[in-house]
Amino acid sequence: MTVKTARQCPSWLIPSLLAISLAPIVGCSGKTSTTRYATASTGSACYAKALPTAGEGGLAWGNTLSMARKKSLDNCIRYAGRSGGTPNTCQVVLAECRN
Repeated sequence: MTVKTARQCPSWLIPSLLAISLAPIVGCSGKTSTTRYATASTGSACYAKALPTAGEGGLAWGNTLSMARKKSLDNCIRYAGRSGGTPNTCQVVLAECRN
C-alpha cells in the first residue's frame, strides 16, 4: 500500500496572489473623478437640436445661440453619418436660450 502525502504550498504564495489580484483595484481608488464634458449645469445658457430626415440628430449647448446651433448641426452630421442616415439633410429644429 502506498501512502500519498498532501503537497503543501509555501506560506507566502496565497497572500502574494491575493495582493497581486487586488493591486489594480487599490491603485484606482485614490483618483478623483473629473468631468470631461461640459453640461448644461456648467453655465451654458443656450441649446439647439438638429435633426436629419433619417438617422440620429444632435443636441448641443453653447454660450451663445449661434454657437449652440453650429455645434448641434455638427453633431447631427456626425451622428447621422454613423447611424446610416442622411447627414446632408440636417436642420436645426429647436434653438433657445435660458433666462
